[in-house]
Amino acid sequence: MLKGHSADQCEIELRAAALGYPGKLVFDALDLSIRPGRLTALCGPNGCGKSTALRAMRAMLPTQAGSVLLRDTPLSQIPAKALAREIAMLTQSPTAPDEMSVEQLVSLGRYAHRRAFAPDARADREAVAAALAQTNLAELAHRAIGTLSGGQLQRVWIAMVLAQAAPVILLDEPTNHLDIAHALEVLSLVQRLGAQEGKTVVVVLHDLNLAARFADDIVFFRAGQVAGCGPVEAVFHQELIEDVFGIECIVRREEASGRPFCVPLAACPARRDRLVQD
Repeated sequence: MLKGHSADQCEIELRAAALGYPGKLVFDALDLSIRPGRLTALCGPNGCGKSTALRAMRAMLPTQAGSVLLRDTPLSQIPAKALAREIAMLTQSPTAPDEMSVEQLVSLGRYAHRRAFAPDARADREAVAAALAQTNLAELAHRAIGTLSGGQLQRVWIAMVLAQAAPVILLDEPTNHLDIAHALEVLSLVQRLGAQEGKTVVVVLHDLNLAARFADDIVFFRAGQVAGCGPVEAVFHQELIEDVFGIECIVRREEASGRPFCVPLAACPARRDRLVQD
């Protein structure tokens, strides 16, 4: 049984983690702590390691050195099904057969709670129904996913993650390929559900202003290192953003919410030469 967390404990922690792929080391010794009950955005230029770090948090990418821990327990010591009950992850651009119904896709999130070859239990049916209700998809339960809009389909994938009933949710570019209205809808949903249920959410985002609008904490990666991390108000400032992204910009604040936002002005080649690109 995994331990619960106290107010000052990390939910997920990477300790001197060396992460990468054959022939390419992305992080040499990554130290990073994710606080419980908060929405953390991972930001940075292409190739900086955002998705790599996220995959390591779900044990989809083993460490070459160091460790990744869930509430002080190394992920390597947690059985696969037990880990799936603790951490749910939505990867970039997931796919499923177009003829699959919304309800069928959402029910896949219950695999970690089922015994082999056992039919759906009452708890599974209730979890699927709750996930459909939370994402406003109950009326579309029997629709084929191939008939849905991009925003609707992304909500279905998020409903599948919610049906998994894990306390930690990892989302890799959940607004990818969505227009701004659907992106706002999806992130509003994620923010609301995280706040209401106390879940820990980690999301990879390219759009800085969406990150500043919805996240509690931001981690800025640059060239395989953490360039800055902490509450949005503490790290979302002009000098750091210019250095991380190799641009010139202005940071302003919304009058209503007080949240910061970035106005990019121009690329800065001298800074960009130092960045790792795809």
